Amino acid sequence: MSGNTNSDILLAGAFAAFTVDLLVYPLDTLKTRIQSPDYARLYTNAATSAVNKPALFRGLYQGVGSVIIATLPSSGAFFTTYERTKSLLTHLNPTTASSPNGLIPTPLLHATASSAAELVSCAILTPAEVIKQNAQMVDSTAKSSTNATLQTLAKFRSNPLALWRGYTALAGRNLPFTALQFPLFERLKQGIRERRERRGEMKGGLAESGVITAISAGTAGAVSAVITTPVDVVKTRIMLAAAGDAVSEAEKAKGGGGVQAKGKGMGKEALVDAMGKGVQSSKETAKSVAQALNPLVRPEEKGRKSAMAIGREIVREKGWRGLWRGGALRGVWTMIGSGVYLGVYESGRIYLAERRGDSINEEDLF
Repeated sequence: MSGNTNSDILLAGAFAAFTVDLLVYPLDTLKTRIQSPDYARLYTNAATSAVNKPALFRGLYQGVGSVIIATLPSSGAFFTTYERTKSLLTHLNPTTASSPNGLIPTPLLHATASSAAELVSCAILTPAEVIKQNAQMVDSTAKSSTNATLQTLAKFRSNPLALWRGYTALAGRNLPFTALQFPLFERLKQGIRERRERRGEMKGGLAESGVITAISAGTAGAVSAVITTPVDVVKTRIMLAAAGDAVSEAEKAKGGGGVQAKGKGMGKEALVDAMGKGVQSSKETAKSVAQALNPLVRPEEKGRKSAMAIGREIVREKGWRGLWRGGALRGVWTMIGSGVYLGVYESGRIYLAERRGDSINEEDLF
């Protein structure tokens, strides 16, 4: 009997995400700091240009709490959407005598399923990513009784909708990444299995399945991560700017909230909402976030730099190499993260099914 329930997918995905977050988070913090426009000012010595290692390596787990909280539901949403979409597309794929596996190539089905899953996952993960990356840049040497995550959240208190800025940037990075990673992952895993079967080395155990998945996912993840590094650099800058934008808009709202609207000799207090912000300010904030989630709206209409403009700015400041900053580090941590993530996920699904006395067919896995 084949056993694979939604609870299995959610539990395995949540455990895999939690494991990876704790394991590779320090490397992600280093990548964010290296890609930051303030890297030279905060983490290098102005006189010697040498790296200030104590500052660079301090507080590597800043902001991890927000990611753990958001990653659990986002990973569950990703895997559930991916599995169900892949299954649906596979059943809808027409077969012929010359194409027994379907007219649509399997890698294209996997890429489509992973892209749909990413769009759902990114909607949940974007606020945590914004908080995380801004918390990673908080100066841990400053004397403060408030931790980095709470300091970052305070900047969004008057404008919480700004937490979703960067959704299109995050999706813009993750969509090509997953579209590259998952077809490559599936092909590598199939190739390793077929090679071991030809040699008579395939035993079919839980550990063996996990190792094969980890190697395939790690390799595919590293290649995809390096290729999409320029998009990741731009995404990092957009998300780091979100906190500053939120503070600026909050200050503007405060400045406009107390202004009296004068008209024909009569003064009327400006209307405010439940948060104490001007009604017009709240409308503008909601409109701004709606536009931020709409890729059809031109960035100039959003009042912020477009991703293309940020990319050109990086090239002017750092040259073309600037778009690849942190690429090697991102490749390493993605290789470790993807390998552990999908290895633990797949092993967890097999373990949970076997614990119930069920079995999972190869086609039910990735």
